[in-house]
Amino acid sequence: MRFSIRTIVCLVLVGLLFQTVVFGAASPDYKTTKTLLDTSQTVIGEDILYPGGGQARIKAMVVVLEPGERTVWHRHGVPLYAYLLAGDLELDYGPAGKRIYHSGDNFMEAMTEFHQGHNIGSDEVRILAVFMGGEGQPLVIPKE
Repeated sequence: MRFSIRTIVCLVLVGLLFQTVVFGAASPDYKTTKTLLDTSQTVIGEDILYPGGGQARIKAMVVVLEPGERTVWHRHGVPLYAYLLAGDLELDYGPAGKRIYHSGDNFMEAMTEFHQGHNIGSDEVRILAVFMGGEGQPLVIPKE
């Protein structure tokens, strides 16, 4: 079987990429790393359980709140990882208290406690929201 130079180069590059992805993340060769989050609990101490056991459905989005804007009171039907890309955000968890987050903060959002977000700054709030759910499961459940 004969391989072209192009095929051999592609195979070598794929092999190097595989090695970097599989082994590079655990390598002590990196000068600086920053773990954003490593947890098994939400911001208010709830255990994170994978909902339903059905087929996974992961959704990532950027949520934007203008200065002074508030979300509706809601909770989440699936685990939600949040990373504040910009701005100052206050989250009111009712009986579980309030939390204030600033650009660069991250957390696992509460699931069973209804809450409301409020942009308390003078700049736009931008949140990277990663929902880790299952097919057909609600991401946001408004309070009735």
